[in-house]
Amino acid sequence: MTALTDVDFRSAYDGQRVCVTGGAGFIGSHLCHGLVRHGARVRVIDDLSQGLRENLRPLGDQVELVEASILDRKAMAAAADGAEVIFHLAAVASVPRSVAEPELYLRVNVDGTVSVLEAARTCGAKRVVFSSSSSVYGDQPDLPKVESMTLDPCSPYAASKSAGEQFVRAYARCYSFSAVSLRYFNIFGPRQRPDSPYAAVLPLFAEALVRGRRVTVYGDGAQTRDFTHVDNAVHANLLAGATPRVLEGEAVNIATGRAMSVLDLLRAVAAVIGVEPAYETGPPRPGDVLHSLAGLDRARELLGYEPVMDVQRGLEETVRYYVEHLPDVAESVGGTVD
Repeated sequence: MTALTDVDFRSAYDGQRVCVTGGAGFIGSHLCHGLVRHGARVRVIDDLSQGLRENLRPLGDQVELVEASILDRKAMAAAADGAEVIFHLAAVASVPRSVAEPELYLRVNVDGTVSVLEAARTCGAKRVVFSSSSSVYGDQPDLPKVESMTLDPCSPYAASKSAGEQFVRAYARCYSFSAVSLRYFNIFGPRQRPDSPYAAVLPLFAEALVRGRRVTVYGDGAQTRDFTHVDNAVHANLLAGATPRVLEGEAVNIATGRAMSVLDLLRAVAAVIGVEPAYETGPPRPGDVLHSLAGLDRARELLGYEPVMDVQRGLEETVRYYVEHLPDVAESVGGTVD
């Protein structure tokens, strides 16, 4: 399949009503910027428990914000009303937090996904694009991870995403809309929040090194990830929402197809900042996966997906963002890997 261009995106989205759940969050807000750039009429539903209103502020009145939870069925239906495509990104993330609070992940990530799918069904949406996670593969040793593998979630977070995928596929088969699940591999980029003990590893590394603090690496640092800049996730969503192909609930990996160890990531961030990477190691976190690398053949076949931002350029952009925005960022310590 030939990848869609910016011209194709403008043709697909110009004037189209779309709904973005979790649109004030990290990936969601980047997607909203991309959708507005291509002329879409965007309505966001976000309870702002993790998202930030300022992430959408530059878009002004080009985005309508419904401040509510996706678990509020009336609010979700109102947000979805008239939308042709629903991009479902609202979720609670973090493997370690899911181990500590499993019932929260059942409510928000599973019940919340059913709420979104019900809104899509009753409001007549033509497509749902669900944000899933590479964590659904678990710690299987075979690399790269490909979509035909049996899923083996190792944490409540991973289990909640696996369950979400199953509901997406079931709704696509039972009701008259197209759907796809995008399995993200360790997304990073500007606006990713470091002000949480469960924050992703890159913003925590960047903030600690800029502030001259020692970084904590959980495990020995040799674990590998397919670190993927947020522009690639946005591009995949735009492709998934615009393709004329009928999608029947398939799951698709979204990544770069390149693995990097956590220690190599730390060294790369330190090199961009121009400091030595001082760190200490801590015990592995429950539910963590040792190695992860994506196969991209299905993404290429179904969506025409290719990465649009490589890791090095993405790291440089992201670290510059944190250097510029440190006065606005809360103190945080340690580092975890999603």
